[in-house]
Amino acid sequence: MSSLGFYFDVVRALEKIGAPYILIGAFAASAFGVTRATFDVDIMVDLQESHFDALARRFPPPRYYADPQQMRNSTRVGIMFNIIDTSQGVKADLVPLSGKPAYREAFTRRIRRTFQDESGDEFEGVGDLASVA
Repeated sequence: MSSLGFYFDVVRALEKIGAPYILIGAFAASAFGVTRATFDVDIMVDLQESHFDALARRFPPPRYYADPQQMRNSTRVGIMFNIIDTSQGVKADLVPLSGKPAYREAFTRRIRRTFQDESGDEFEGVGDLASVA
């Protein structure tokens, strides 16, 4: 699996556990035809207590680093956390939805897009070009 496959797995995991999310940054921009070089994916998430363990179970050690307690702590204080594929050295940056108006505004503009994975299979995910800086 390539890094792209890992990113799709993170999005599929969020879909499966019912966690609201939005792709942001360069990965999301690619759905709109904007090309930028980046080696990670940025995902804004609105995780609730029921999501932390469910998400971590989808990325078990030792291959993956996905600590549910770190997710809880980061979400509580509103700072980014990662899910890391240690075998490939790639990561997904998850940014908790916070009270910042720009973040909430971006979340209200979420739209579903069709993405194509490495094997040519299509799936829908939520992506936007919203600026949240």
